[in-house]
Amino acid sequence: MRCPFCANDDTQVKDSRPTEDSSAIRRRRQCVSCGARFTTFERVQLREVTIVKSGDRREAFDRLKIEQSVALACRKRGVSQERIDQLISGIQRQVETAGEPEVASAQIGEMVMEGLKQLDSVAYIRFASVYRDFSEARDFEEFASTVADAAKE
Repeated sequence: MRCPFCANDDTQVKDSRPTEDSSAIRRRRQCVSCGARFTTFERVQLREVTIVKSGDRREAFDRLKIEQSVALACRKRGVSQERIDQLISGIQRQVETAGEPEVASAQIGEMVMEGLKQLDSVAYIRFASVYRDFSEARDFEEFASTVADAAKE
């Protein structure tokens, strides 16, 4: 593993342990050259999946993009990192075990929406505002009222 500080290729693993949800291995490493310590995560990747974006663009599945979007939606909401990681790992597992070599980005967006709906209603609305491209305050009002109605039931 290359050191992120000095780019030396020689690092040593000082500690390894599974993450809380056992979906990854957390490794503490130390660079032999500069002595810096850093953390890496090792996850199982079942298969290569290509995401089909709008306009038929294609790119490799990137867990980090989902992590960033969900983290932004959950920002200052008191949702634990463990619950966010569980949501993202569940989505990744669904995508990889579906058996399809290509998955539409809209399908992943819907998976994230469904997960956030269960996790936090405000994070759900925040994500939906970007995902569904709300252009006016009325769009927020209409969507928020449907969320509120669903919560009452």
